[in-house]
Amino acid sequence: MVRYVYDFHEGRRDMADLLGGKGANLAEMTRLGLPVPPGFTVTTDACRAFLATGAEPDGMATEVSRHLAAVEGAVGRRLGQRDDPLLLSVRSGARFSMPGMMETVLDIGLNDDSVLGLAKVSGSERFAWDSYRRLVQMFGSTVMGVDPALFERAMTMLKSLRHAPDDVHLDASDLAELVEAYKQLIRDETGEDFPQSPAEQLRRAILAVFGSWNGERARLYRRREHIPDDLGTAVTVQRMVFGNLGPDSGSGVAFTRDPATGRSGLYGDYLPNAQGEDVVAGIRNTVPLAELERLDPRSYEDLLTHMRTLERHYRDLCDIEFTIERGTLWMLQTRVGKRTAEASFVIAAELTAEGLVTPDEALARVGGDRLARLMFPRFDASATGEALAHGIPASPGAAVGAAVFGSAEAVRRAAAGEKVVLVRQETTPDDLPGMIAAQAVLTSRGGKTSHAAVVARGMGKVCVCGAEELAVDTEARRCTTRAGTVIDEGTVISVDGSAGAVYPGAVPLADSAVMRFLESGERSAGVVTAVARALEHADSVRRLEVRANADTPEDARRARRFGAQGIGLCRTEHMFLGERRKLVEEMILARDDAERERTLEALLPLQRQDFTDILEAMDGLPVTIRLLDPPLHEFLPDRTELAVRIAAAGARGEQPDRHEQALLEAVGRMHEENPMLGLRGVRLGLVVPGLVAMQVRAVAEAVVARTRAGGSPHAEIMVPLVGAVEELRIERAEVERVLAEVSEESGVPVRCPVGTMIELPRAALTAGRIAEEAEFFSFGTNDLTQTTWGFSRDDVEAEFFSAYLDKGIFPTSPFETIDRDGVGRLVGIAVDEGRAARPGLTIGVCGEHGGDPDSVHFFHAAGLDYVSCSPFRVPVARLEAGRAALWGTEGSDSR
Repeated sequence: MVRYVYDFHEGRRDMADLLGGKGANLAEMTRLGLPVPPGFTVTTDACRAFLATGAEPDGMATEVSRHLAAVEGAVGRRLGQRDDPLLLSVRSGARFSMPGMMETVLDIGLNDDSVLGLAKVSGSERFAWDSYRRLVQMFGSTVMGVDPALFERAMTMLKSLRHAPDDVHLDASDLAELVEAYKQLIRDETGEDFPQSPAEQLRRAILAVFGSWNGERARLYRRREHIPDDLGTAVTVQRMVFGNLGPDSGSGVAFTRDPATGRSGLYGDYLPNAQGEDVVAGIRNTVPLAELERLDPRSYEDLLTHMRTLERHYRDLCDIEFTIERGTLWMLQTRVGKRTAEASFVIAAELTAEGLVTPDEALARVGGDRLARLMFPRFDASATGEALAHGIPASPGAAVGAAVFGSAEAVRRAAAGEKVVLVRQETTPDDLPGMIAAQAVLTSRGGKTSHAAVVARGMGKVCVCGAEELAVDTEARRCTTRAGTVIDEGTVISVDGSAGAVYPGAVPLADSAVMRFLESGERSAGVVTAVARALEHADSVRRLEVRANADTPEDARRARRFGAQGIGLCRTEHMFLGERRKLVEEMILARDDAERERTLEALLPLQRQDFTDILEAMDGLPVTIRLLDPPLHEFLPDRTELAVRIAAAGARGEQPDRHEQALLEAVGRMHEENPMLGLRGVRLGLVVPGLVAMQVRAVAEAVVARTRAGGSPHAEIMVPLVGAVEELRIERAEVERVLAEVSEESGVPVRCPVGTMIELPRAALTAGRIAEEAEFFSFGTNDLTQTTWGFSRDDVEAEFFSAYLDKGIFPTSPFETIDRDGVGRLVGIAVDEGRAARPGLTIGVCGEHGGDPDSVHFFHAAGLDYVSCSPFRVPVARLEAGRAALWGTEGSDSR
C-alpha cells in the first residue's frame, strides 16, 4: 500500500522528491536537533494521485489523522480544543522552491468557540481575533475561491472608519467585527458558510494546496524556471508558532551570506510582533536582522549558532525562516538560498577557500547563464546625476525602461517591444507575469527577503525594494518622490539594482568589471577573481574545445581574448557586402564566362586579404572557412524597390536605367518561393562556374602569405548544405585541384582539410557515406533544426512559438536549446556513423546552440570535439564545457 504521510522525524534531506524541499529540509533540521515545531508532510505522491483523479487518495485521511494525533500528543493540545486549541499551518512545498506561487493557510483549527479559548490562554484578545481574521481571509480566498481583493476592500473600509493607518492599529473588537464581515462575504460569494469544523478545515486546506500546483501563476513560474509540470507538490502540516504575541515575539528571514553579493556575514530582515507572511509580503518595512541582537540577545545568539550549523551541514548559502514566540526561537524552514549571478560565483569561491567544497563542486555551483549576466553593462557612474530615490539593492544589475504600475500593463507594453520597469508598493504572486515582462522591479516597501526580492533574484531581474521615498499610487498610475517629482506611467527611469538607486531618464551604460577582465585580463577582488578562478578550473577539466563564429579580424581577436581555441565558422558571405556588392551584381549579370571570370578576379584579392587578416588574428589555431552559402539573389537589390524605381522613371517620362532593368530581370529570373531550400550552399558551387575556385584560391594564397610571414596558419575549408556524398565528392575535387595549383605556383605546400556542415536530416542519416569524403563534420544546428521541424525560423518565432511555449509543446525554443529527442538524435546518428566510417573524425557544432549552456552539456555527452559560438558567448561555453565534464557533481540547485 502506498504511504502518503511522514512525520518530520521520519524524513531526510535526500527525500525532497517525495517530501518536497520544505518537508525534506524540516526533517533534516529535526534530525540535527534544531528547534522545529512538530508536524508531518503529505507527499508528492498524494498530490499526483489527487491531480490525476480529482479525489482524495484512498487511505490518506486515515494517515493524516494518525499523524495529527502524534502531533497532538507531542504538544499536549488537540486540534479544535476549546480552552487551549492546537493550531496548524498548511503550506505547499514542491521539490523546487516556488516562492509565493502556491497556497498557504495558517491558523487552521480556529472557530467561533476556540478563538475565545485562544484569547484566554494567550492573554491577548487582539492576538486571538487577528489570528482568526487571518484564517478566514486565507481560507476564503485559497480554499473557497473568494476574490482576495474583496477582503482587502473590507479591511480598507474598516481602517478608514477607525482612522487607522494600518491593521496594527485595529483593536480586538475591530478585528472581531472584521471576522464577521469576512464570514458574511464568504457566504455572499459562495453560498456556504466558513467551516467551523477544524478537521474539515485541515482536509480542505490540504486539497487546496494540491490544486494550487496547477494554478496559473505556478504554471507560469515553472515554465520560467524550467521545472517539470509532473512533479506535484507536497504539503507540510505543522504546529503554529506565533510571532505576533507582543514585543518579545517576531518573525524573520535570514541568509547565512548576502544573497545579492555573496559576502559572508549576517543578512536578513526581522519584524517584531509579526507573523512570517508579514515579512515576506513586504506590507510593513522590516528592521535589519542585526537589530535582533538588541531586541532579544539570547534568541540572536541561538539563531547565529543554528545558521552556522546549517551552512556547514549544507555546505552552501542557506535561506532560513524563523519565528520567536515570547522569547523562544523556532526554526520554520531552511533551503539552499536563491542568489544573484554575482553571489553565486563569490560564494562558490569563498566556500572553496574555506574548505567546505572542492573546486569541482564550486564549478558545478555556477553556470553559464549567470556568467552571461555578469557580462552585461552597468550604469556609467559619471553620468547618473541625482537619484530620484534610494532603496534596498535586492538584485543587482542596470535596467532602463518606462515606469508601469500594473502587471497587465507591463505585459502589454513588453509584448509591443517596449522596455518597462514594474513599479509597485509591494509585489504579490499575481504580479509574476509583469515581473517576467519587465526589465526591473521597483517597490516602495519590503526588504531583501520580500516577495519581489526573492523572485527577482531567482530570475536574474534587476530589483530595488523598500524605496520609501516613493509614494506609489497604483490607481492613478504614478508615483511621487519625497522632493515632489511626479513619475507618471510611461516615464523612462533607470534602476540600479547594485546600488539600490533610481534615476530619471536613460542613464548611459558602461562595461561591467567582468567584461573588462575578459577583454584585458584586468583583475579585481570579489566577483572578478571568483569568475577568473571558475574559468581557469573549467579550462583545466573540460574535454570540449571552444571555438568562435567570427567573420572579421576584429571578431577573431576578441574571441581569442575571450579564450577561443580557433574559429569554428567563418562566413564568407559577409565579405561580399558593402562596396563589394557591386562586384557580385556584375558576376550575376555576366553575359559569358569571360565577364564572370573578370569579376571573380576582382573579388579574389579582396577575399585573400580578408582571410590573411583573420588567419593572422588566429595564428596557430584552426580557422574553419565556410564557402558561400546563401542564394545569390540576396546580394541583389529588393525586387519591389527596383520595380518602383523603374516605374517611377517611366511615369516621369525618363528612360529607365539599363543597369537597373538588367538587375530587375535577374532578380525575377532568380526568384525562389523558398530560398532556404533553393539554390544555395554546395549547390551554388556546382552551378556557378568559378565561384568555388575563386574562394579556395583566396584561402590558399592567404595561407601562403601567412606562411611566408612566419605565421602558422591552419585553414580548414567547409562545404555547406551537403545532402549527398556525390555533391561533396565533386566539390572536394575542385577544392583539392585549386590547392594543388597554388602549392605548385608558390612553392609553399598548402594543406587545408576539407569537411562539411551537417545541416540537413539526409546528411545526418547518410553520415557514414559522407564521412568517406569529409575530413571533419560541423553541425549547423540552426538549419538542421529548421529542416527537421519543417520550420522557417523567421516566420514561426513571430507567428506561433509563444502559443507552443504556453501549451507546453516546447519547454523552450528549439532554436535556443537543442531538441534532444529529434535534432539531438540526428546528431547522435551522424556522430556514430561518421566515426565508424572514419575513425578519429573531428566533429564540432557551429550553430548558436554551441553557446547555450544546456546544449553544451548535450554536445559533450554526444562526443563532439568542439563547440563554436559567437565571441561573446565563448566564456559561457568554456564554463559549461567544464561543468559538463563534471556531470554528477552536486551543484547549488536553488530552484
